[in-house]
Amino acid sequence: MNYELSRENNYEFFKSCVHEELIGLHTTFSWNRVIRRLITVPRKRYLFGWRLASYFFTSGGKREIKFAHWYNRRISRKYNVEIQLGAIIGPGMKISHQNGIVISRLCRIGRNFHIHQNTTIGAKIDKTGFIDIGDNVTIGAHCCLIGLNMTIGNNVTIGAGTFLNKDLPDNSTCYIRREYIIITEQ
Repeated sequence: MNYELSRENNYEFFKSCVHEELIGLHTTFSWNRVIRRLITVPRKRYLFGWRLASYFFTSGGKREIKFAHWYNRRISRKYNVEIQLGAIIGPGMKISHQNGIVISRLCRIGRNFHIHQNTTIGAKIDKTGFIDIGDNVTIGAHCCLIGLNMTIGNNVTIGAGTFLNKDLPDNSTCYIRREYIIITEQ
């Protein structure tokens, strides 16, 4: 995954993300289709809003960055999803339920990322380092991924309710085993 975006390919990256996430790759891209999809499918509005804010944030310029921060705060409050500006997320991101999702600016995430509600991906201390997440990763509900210089491989599934602070290799599944013991008195 290319983590560095120049100003020239920033627009093309924004357009490819909008194409894949809003209208799908099976259809040709047009801005009219994007607007129709935003009107008819309200759950896609946050993705478009964050992609737009991220586009302005990476475009440079004081006004663009100031607008990006303002717009990101606005959509974060409205949709209860906080993906910080500076996070790099590849095309194909899918949010199942827009409730309580937090993604740090230190994240670099690959293509086809699927995340469920009440999930946090971040660092305990905001220092240098990144949280690298590969392609085709699914994170279940109520998960917490905390750490710096953490790497999650490609084709990984993280089960619901998992706390993770270690690296995961490619093609793996991670979940927390919980046992409930019920004792009834007779």
